[in-house]
Amino acid sequence: MNKSRKPVAPPNAPSEAPPNGQLRRGWTTGACATAAAKAAWQALNGGDFPDPVTIRLPRGQTPSFALARTARGEDWARATIIKDAGDDPDVTHGAEISATLRRGAPGGGVTFRAGPGVGMVTKAGLPIPPGEPAINPVPRQMMRDAIDEVSQALGVPADAEIEISVEGGEALAARTWNPRLGIVGGISILGTTGIVVPFSCAAWIHSIHRGIDVARAAGLAHVAGSTGNMSEQAVQARHDLPDFALLDMGDFAGGLLKYLRTHPLPRITIAGGFGKMTKLAQGALDLHSSRSEVDLEFLSGLAIAAGGDETLSAAIRGANTAAEALALAKAAGIDLARPVAVRAAATAKETLRDAPVSVDVMIVDRQGGILTETAGG
Repeated sequence: MNKSRKPVAPPNAPSEAPPNGQLRRGWTTGACATAAAKAAWQALNGGDFPDPVTIRLPRGQTPSFALARTARGEDWARATIIKDAGDDPDVTHGAEISATLRRGAPGGGVTFRAGPGVGMVTKAGLPIPPGEPAINPVPRQMMRDAIDEVSQALGVPADAEIEISVEGGEALAARTWNPRLGIVGGISILGTTGIVVPFSCAAWIHSIHRGIDVARAAGLAHVAGSTGNMSEQAVQARHDLPDFALLDMGDFAGGLLKYLRTHPLPRITIAGGFGKMTKLAQGALDLHSSRSEVDLEFLSGLAIAAGGDETLSAAIRGANTAAEALALAKAAGIDLARPVAVRAAATAKETLRDAPVSVDVMIVDRQGGILTETAGG
């Protein structure tokens, strides 16, 4: 990847500066791949590369994309778009997404190939079956529609082989869920609307759901949802879980549990630090610091119930953080982690309702040590 090159902001892009200081929206990999495929197909069939190239998104928007690079040979044409994810912290922001087009077998319609940097699906449970390029259904349909549009305009058959590649995609994929989901060799080409909403929770929750789908398809009996790397490592070591049983829950306990309610697995271990698990114990399902906070009064009440005195209770109410409250309780000989874990498990069970899922909770310290864990129930 040419790191000195910045993503191109095409005309009428959602990445243009929005009003009122709002965050810029960007393009999905699927939208970029569609634009590149449309431009290359037009060039392959005797036309010039349209620059900018306009596509239609699933909701009817018609954005235009500037081409970063083009090339063609006797029986192929290639166009490249540089992805602009707007203000979203997307690992593919700035990635070069290329489509190489060749004419397909007569009557064969549109077929897809994974070029360098695009993954192949190897596990069941994803929207695309094993053995296929990791190009999701909506981007595939967007590309078919674009090929049909150009073919009708030029009077040529809509039989095309589309090869999508992403420069550096295999390295980018290592920073995503793809390895755990059984997608090998590169990133996935994603998107349901064509537009990236900055800092959206939707993409993360979508990944949690797909992780559950893969675990169910593989027949796993036990998965773990963790708030971070430390707790993930601890729960994997404790239960000897394979990588694809590890669901990067982050702050989205609700997104995990509500999906399990309708897509159950036999057992879930929820693992996290004391502060995050305190929020879950309080009934919060979004554990982000901006959307829920630790209630020190709640912790002081648990300390009293565990045998602490009023001096400890007052000290906990005056603590600066959950970690300080935990340290105060420990110094007084009170195990505060245990009742927090029990209450957190109760919140999880309540959220799951009557789903046939056994729940246990593990609380991990900052060094990765296990403070406490509940029995499944």
